[in-house]
Amino acid sequence: MLRAQIDESLRRLRTDSIALYYLHRVDPETPLQESLAVIKEYRDDGKIRHVGVSQVTTDQLELARQVVPIAAVQNEYNLSDSRHEEVVDHCTVEDIPFVPFFPLGGDGGPALAEIAERHGATPAQIALALLLRRSPVMLPIPGTLSIEHLKENLAALEIELTDAEFDALR
Repeated sequence: MLRAQIDESLRRLRTDSIALYYLHRVDPETPLQESLAVIKEYRDDGKIRHVGVSQVTTDQLELARQVVPIAAVQNEYNLSDSRHEEVVDHCTVEDIPFVPFFPLGGDGGPALAEIAERHGATPAQIALALLLRRSPVMLPIPGTLSIEHLKENLAALEIELTDAEFDALR
């Protein structure tokens, strides 16, 4: 099944090699090592350059790393969903990029609006600034629909949250 999915991805992308292939979900009926062994074969053949895992625990990440080098971890993480704090910390220590999905999801409550106003920023910019401060390996990829929206997202790089602001949002 996984082989067919990888082959289909290569065909649809019209390429001989995928730069970063994520195992998006650990199949509860298939051992993680088994799925990653298939992906490793494609990596060894040059059809996949880098491997990522998604929706994993720290233990699963370490199990994965025993099979194949892991280039990125992608778990849900935002203002309201911080259940993967341990994974973020582990990625930080191991210098593995952490790519939060739904990075702008969640509700920062009144603190978010207040902090955004104080910085002359949007709540989304503050949410991104929080993620960027959380870990040097954090790589949020918010969606964007226009050049203006892209510029707004990039402006979050210039926002420096105080310790008190950071703590209020966490």
